[in-house]
Amino acid sequence: MDTMTLGDVDITRVVELPVRGLDRGFVFPDVAIEHWREHEHWLAPEFLDPAADQVRTQIQTWLLRSEGRTILIDTGIGNGRERPYMPFFAHLDTDYLGELAAAGVQPEDVDVVICTHVHGDHVGWNTRLVDREWQPTFPNAEYVIARADFDYWNPDNGNKTRSGRQSQNVFEDSVAPVHRAGQTVLWEGDGYDVDANLRIEPAPGHTPGSSVVRLRSGADRAVFVGDLLHSPLQIAQPDHCPCFDEDEAQARVARRRVLGQAADENALLFPAHFPGASAVHVQREGGDFAVKEWATWR
Repeated sequence: MDTMTLGDVDITRVVELPVRGLDRGFVFPDVAIEHWREHEHWLAPEFLDPAADQVRTQIQTWLLRSEGRTILIDTGIGNGRERPYMPFFAHLDTDYLGELAAAGVQPEDVDVVICTHVHGDHVGWNTRLVDREWQPTFPNAEYVIARADFDYWNPDNGNKTRSGRQSQNVFEDSVAPVHRAGQTVLWEGDGYDVDANLRIEPAPGHTPGSSVVRLRSGADRAVFVGDLLHSPLQIAQPDHCPCFDEDEAQARVARRRVLGQAADENALLFPAHFPGASAVHVQREGGDFAVKEWATWR
C-alpha cells in the first residue's frame, strides 16, 4: 500500500485495476507516432509499450485523511456494471473495497467523495448493487460533484456528447442513486473548499465540469488532476489530447495552466491513470514542460 504525507494530509494510493495496455491509436488517434518515438527513451517501458503499440495505464483512486476526515478522490469503475460500449469497464469483479479495508477504511468511514469528473472510471464505486438496486457505497459520505458535469451527463437533458454511447448507464447507476439518497453536493463557480487543506477548482475541457483538487498544507503543495493527463507525453507536449476530451481547446488551456502552476509552486501532480510512481514534479522547459522528479512513496 503506497502512502505519503504532505503537510497535515496523509495520502494513500488505492489501485482498482493494475497496469494494462490500451491501444495507442485508440487513446490518442490524432497524435502522430513520431511524437511517441521522440520520447520513447523515457516513456518506455513504464508508460509505453512500443512493441504492442500500447499506452500503459491503471485505474487508481486517492484516499486522503485531512482534518480528521476520510476523503476519497474518485472511485474507479465499480463492479457488475453494464457497459455495452465500453467492454473494458463491464462486469468487473475487483476487490476494491478489500483494498480500502487494507488501508484501514470501511465504507462507513468515508466522509467525503470527490468526483473530479463524471466518467465511468471515476464514479463507479459511488454505488454498489444491493438486492438488485444501486445504492451508495459510502452511506455517510457527501459526494461532491461539479454541477456542470452533473447536468451535462444527465441523460434527461439530452446533451450530444463526444463519447456518445460509451457513457451509457454511467449516470443512471453511479450518480443518480447518490443524488436520490440526498448525498450529493453540486458545486458551481470558481471552486469549492473541502477543508483548510483542500480546494476543488474547475479545469474544464476533458468534460465541462472537470476539476482538480489542490492541496496546500504547510509548505507542501499538490494537485490531484484527474484526467487532465492520460500519459506523461502530455507533460512534454501539452497540446496533445486523447479521444476522451469533450472540448480539446478548453482541455489544452486547462492542462497548460495547471502544469504551469504546478511547476511554479513545485506542486506534486497526481494524475488518475499513471502507473509506476504515478505522482510527479514538473518543471518548465521552453514553452512546454518536463518531468523534474517522480514521487517517492513509503
